[in-house]
Amino acid sequence: MIQFPTAVVIPAAPLDAGSAPSVAHGPAAEPTGVLARFEDWARRTPHGTAVIDRTQIWTYQDLDAAAALVAADLADHVRPGDLVGVCLDRSTALVVTAVALARLGAVYLPLGPRPGERRIQAVTEDLDVACLIGDPGVLPEEHRSGEHVPLPLPTGGVNAPATAVAAFAGSVRGTRRAPEGALYAVLTSGSTGRPKAVAVAEASLSVALDWYRAETGLAPGDRQSLLIGVAFDPHLLELWAALTSGAALVPAPDDTRWDSHVLTDWWRDSGLTHAVAATPTVEPLLDRPWPQDLKLRHLVVGGDRMRRRPGADVTATVHNAYGPAEATVVTTTHTMRGTDPEAGDPTPPPIGTALPGVTLVVTDGEGRPVARGQEGELRVGGHCLALGYLDPELTARRFTSPPQEPALPAIDRLYRTGDRVRMNADGSLDFLGRLDDQVKISGVRIEPVEVEAAFEQDPRVRTAVVTVLRDSSGHGRLVAHVRPADGAAPAAADLLDAVRSWLPEQAVPTAVRIVDGFPLDANGKVDRPALAAQAEAQAPVASRTATTDGLADATATASERLVLTTVRDLLGRPGIRLGDHFSDAGGTSVVAARLLATVERETGVRLRAPELLRSTDLRAFAALLDQRRTPRPEGA
Repeated sequence: MIQFPTAVVIPAAPLDAGSAPSVAHGPAAEPTGVLARFEDWARRTPHGTAVIDRTQIWTYQDLDAAAALVAADLADHVRPGDLVGVCLDRSTALVVTAVALARLGAVYLPLGPRPGERRIQAVTEDLDVACLIGDPGVLPEEHRSGEHVPLPLPTGGVNAPATAVAAFAGSVRGTRRAPEGALYAVLTSGSTGRPKAVAVAEASLSVALDWYRAETGLAPGDRQSLLIGVAFDPHLLELWAALTSGAALVPAPDDTRWDSHVLTDWWRDSGLTHAVAATPTVEPLLDRPWPQDLKLRHLVVGGDRMRRRPGADVTATVHNAYGPAEATVVTTTHTMRGTDPEAGDPTPPPIGTALPGVTLVVTDGEGRPVARGQEGELRVGGHCLALGYLDPELTARRFTSPPQEPALPAIDRLYRTGDRVRMNADGSLDFLGRLDDQVKISGVRIEPVEVEAAFEQDPRVRTAVVTVLRDSSGHGRLVAHVRPADGAAPAAADLLDAVRSWLPEQAVPTAVRIVDGFPLDANGKVDRPALAAQAEAQAPVASRTATTDGLADATATASERLVLTTVRDLLGRPGIRLGDHFSDAGGTSVVAARLLATVERETGVRLRAPELLRSTDLRAFAALLDQRRTPRPEGA
């Protein structure tokens, strides 16, 4: 058990006379159970559908029995309170593992299906991770060569592992354990260059799940998505929401991440009634007519700022959700329907009001509540709060005592989110940005300093500075500015390949600029805005590929010009050539979705993400577009 130090008390200060403080409370809530509620459904409806994995149906009885077998195989190796790293994708195997670990009292630590080897090494050096669960072929070398316990996890269906083991490393483990009572822990971006882990209790998750069921009516007969990337905590809301409601969980195929058309087709074909999705994934759907043949009734969207309201044609109720991992997935929501007078408004909606059991406080720099209508930092308290980080010193800095005035009964801690907000008269919040250097890329919180530290692990790099460039719609991309070590002349592509093993996909920059030095501000610090301006003004930006393709834009076909221009604009890299492969050029799932949407809007041709990824380079993808655009001669 970790004893967290007592937080520093925030000094009290009187509020302006006549002004209401920026303090708001959600409805009353009491923690319930998570695992016990699933087990209750397994007893009451043993033949009810728990997981729909393509053509395979798992009943609650099936799932309960499978989890019991896995728990039995792990029982001699994993103790209550042990951290267990889970390296599985969205699949029945993942669901079985989550239930089995909860039954053992072990702490579920999702790491994603293909965790970077150096990132995992950093985690296992810091944290007391008992073992990793996954396909041994994707585990780090130290775990591939260690002791393996075969696990009877499902190896068929969507994103299933070829085989599954619990892998134990022979080296000395890290020292930090999860605090007593933790159900799961998740990694968030760390300013030290190493990921930090935050632990959440079952009681805190239960409050969010109770809200979800009450708000959306999720119940037996409904179908809930399992769509969010496994390394990110919202997938736990999806997974346990279904299992604690008697509903069916539907794991998403991987290509739904890349193509908004594939996503809506999957919603339709799966008969989904409830879904959770990242804001960047949903935004392209709002730019075209909403499919009218969906059974989807509720869509929870979060992870990034929503830039417009859904239109009047959107038949699902859309919940714009906000919540850091330190406050258990969801803290506030704003509900929108197609019948609202504001439907289709092109301005950002608020992030909403407090969930049950949540207290919101907007403070000044000293931690004192500001008046409503004024900007400040959002602090969160209540049942939603995580137990803390596995680093006690970090917990003491971020989880503080509440202000003395106004008094907040039953609130003993507030989490400092670092988010700049404004509380309206009705208690709802408008999101205004970050107070620090932390940014969001494709819905994932990124500390630029963590990315910089990953580059600086390379002996060829003396110093790295990472900036964020945003396009006209507000979408961001990372650019790394690298000053080489004396005598070194690294290629941008080589540096990017090296940092991939340290960073999650969203944190890998789209471009690297090799620089001789950095501009400084009046205080002698790196002038990041000036550096970002240089990156935006200078062209070409260093390409991740060393292509020597000399094809001039003027000789390109219309399709080649469209593809090349769109990819360059989306990635902010004028140096990209037709001979570059999309992924090697820095393309991600979010960028792919925007590229495909632009191609369809400009040409009327709908291409799929796999066709983009299978193309040898951008020229080949453009040739495929030409084939689809050109009608075949009669009789051909």
